[in-house]
Amino acid sequence: MPFYAKIKRLSGAVLKVPQKEILKFMKVGDRVRIKESVIVYHHPEHRGQPFDAKDLEGDVVAIIHEWKGRPVSANLPVQVKFDKKFRGHFRENELEVLS
Repeated sequence: MPFYAKIKRLSGAVLKVPQKEILKFMKVGDRVRIKESVIVYHHPEHRGQPFDAKDLEGDVVAIIHEWKGRPVSANLPVQVKFDKKFRGHFRENELEVLS
């Protein structure tokens, strides 16, 4: 049985869409850039301080659909690795695919 995500439209209507269909344009291994201003507090060079990750580039290392064999609806399903020490979880609409 596929896992469905509920998407609320501006009109107030709620759609049920298969979770895997939401992230169909992004794959593991894609090169991505953060296109929106996203404040993170876990950047290795700015630990504990607000850091705007806009325009950072990295590689998609995982897209979270399930955990231990069970379907999940992750709030930030795309995991991106930027360098050896810095990884982050993001929404698909915060990223743009470069290649």
